[in-house]
Amino acid sequence: MADHAAGGNPSRKVERPMKITRIFAHRVQLPLHEGSYQWSGGKAVSVFDSTIIGVETACGCVGHGEVCPLGPSYLPAYSAGVRAGLQELAPHLMGADPRELGKVNQRMDAALKGHPYVKSGIDMACWDIVGQATGLPVCTLLGGRFGDSVRLYRAISQLSAQEMAANVSRYRDQGYTRFQLKVGGDPDEDIDRIRQARACLRPTDRLVADANTGWTQHEAMRVVRAVRDLDVYIEQPCLTYDECLAVRRQTDHPFVLDENIDSLNMLLRAKADWAMDVVNLKISKLGGLTRTAQARDLCVSMGIAMTLEDSWGGDITTAAIAHLAHSTPEEFRFTSTDFNSYVTVSNASGAPQRDNGGMRASTEPGLGIKPRAEVIGPRVLEVTQ
Repeated sequence: MADHAAGGNPSRKVERPMKITRIFAHRVQLPLHEGSYQWSGGKAVSVFDSTIIGVETACGCVGHGEVCPLGPSYLPAYSAGVRAGLQELAPHLMGADPRELGKVNQRMDAALKGHPYVKSGIDMACWDIVGQATGLPVCTLLGGRFGDSVRLYRAISQLSAQEMAANVSRYRDQGYTRFQLKVGGDPDEDIDRIRQARACLRPTDRLVADANTGWTQHEAMRVVRAVRDLDVYIEQPCLTYDECLAVRRQTDHPFVLDENIDSLNMLLRAKADWAMDVVNLKISKLGGLTRTAQARDLCVSMGIAMTLEDSWGGDITTAAIAHLAHSTPEEFRFTSTDFNSYVTVSNASGAPQRDNGGMRASTEPGLGIKPRAEVIGPRVLEVTQ
């Protein structure tokens, strides 16, 4: 009416501003097909505790993200901490424009020091909104779609050498050509695990022995010397960066760093030290798609190949991984993973599905997913303006 009285067009749609008016969360349990997932130091998880985050705007647009730590003993992150951190952060984001991702991240950093994993789901949801608002898939916004699909790896849970080799063979028959073998246990057993797994593979397949910080420096040296005749990558053998660097300097195996690379500063330091050939970038470890894309672009400019993934998750996390990876030039894309194929629960429709060892990012706007209301259940957290 006011528009008409002022002489304007009475049929013109008056749009509500694009500002955040509500942040909410759901808790979803994700059991594993294999029953449990085991890695270094006897760590194991059988059901993952995932948090689905929603960011809603005044114009009715809703974006979604997901954060799912690999238990509380892997990285400085835990599932209950995601939800507690959201309760702390959400009031500071009311009224913010979710399309202004730099400002959103600056607000989050000002309101909560550290805790990047808490911020990851909000940032992911904002990217989903940007895609919906522009009518573009997130991978287009992150740089474009490179190649037809994203090559996947399969993580092989730590068991006996024979069982792990059998699992490698089973997943190879399903189309996987990249395998991340969970070692970091007794060095003699790990040597046997690596040898038996490599014997199952074709020469063109890639095997990564991922210790997840589980070896001491002298144990790592024993292992790399014992398998020096094999085609295998060594990933994150020790807890500290300096220990990993010492091992790196005494082996000619391709080397991967993961847990130690938690910031752009560490990435630059590792590049200056020639500390790795491949780096593992996890979305929640770095604080969301915005910060991970910054690290990704830096790696491309420095010529470093990447594994692009997250700590864990379901369909929404897998969708975000696919968009990040598909927007990365193929020559720097070592591998990624499809976490939704590991779990028995689908928390969203529209997510990428594995196809002969690869996956494709959605061509729909945003992340291209829609949470399943019957699966995610009631909200466990809600903050409104």
